[in-house]
Amino acid sequence: MKKLIVAFLFLLSGSYIAFQVVFDVPESPLLMIRQPHGVWQKTGQCYQSSPVKGIDNQGTLQALVWNIYKENRPGWQQELNHLSDSASLVLLQESSLKDEFTGWLDKKNWVSTHVSAFDALNVSAGVINLSRTLPQAVCAYTQMEPWLRLPKSALFSLYPLSDGRSLAVINVHAVNFTLGIDEYSEQLQTLRELALEHTGPVLVAGDFNSWSSSRTEQLREDMGRLGLKEVHFEPDHRTEVLTGYKLDHLFFRGMELIKAEAPMTSASDHNPLVVSFRLAEPLP
Repeated sequence: MKKLIVAFLFLLSGSYIAFQVVFDVPESPLLMIRQPHGVWQKTGQCYQSSPVKGIDNQGTLQALVWNIYKENRPGWQQELNHLSDSASLVLLQESSLKDEFTGWLDKKNWVSTHVSAFDALNVSAGVINLSRTLPQAVCAYTQMEPWLRLPKSALFSLYPLSDGRSLAVINVHAVNFTLGIDEYSEQLQTLRELALEHTGPVLVAGDFNSWSSSRTEQLREDMGRLGLKEVHFEPDHRTEVLTGYKLDHLFFRGMELIKAEAPMTSASDHNPLVVSFRLAEPLP
């Protein structure tokens, strides 16, 4: 028995050391900003700027939402080229700042805002927003996975619109492995409180890991409190688990939905969401 205990403790300590070698988790949410062909700038949790150009294209806005699976599958570049070709805003989850990915960002002239949720072998991972102009304000948020001890991440951003208003955008990768939904609800509540303060258009999207009825109901309840509508896709090939619940969602208000589709791809373990909006006239 004593040998078994020693062996167990040895394995446990070895696993802990291996975790410390592979992963580096910041003490607090860390935001990284990058202009095209620039270097990554670490700014703490939040950043503000004074952009002069609206993110929309003469009143229309096309967005891509996609869990890109750390760019681990063949064909992700070609698929991302195609999907983002006419997008004004790209919201990616599970992005990994490998050289190949940052090289792609430069080729496409994207402005990038990224949450460094953790580093894996010195490569930062987390959600990332891509746009043609910097947001007016952006903040990084993380929520620790209670089992894996690696945080999931989210971005809250304000982007200028051509009509003088601002679009609040929340890009979410929700916590996954939990008993119950306490940590899940806590993460959603933090982001919901941020959006409550915004009076203009809002877009909330990402991989919500809504693989159960309780998670899905909590998500829809929180989004309903914000007065957001859920987008329905045609075709709808959103990724789902054995329970039949969709993992990826998009909610909005203050805009008119033109088109929404969730095509199939083999370039990630999630299928993308592609949506087009028209800016709605502000209420008097």
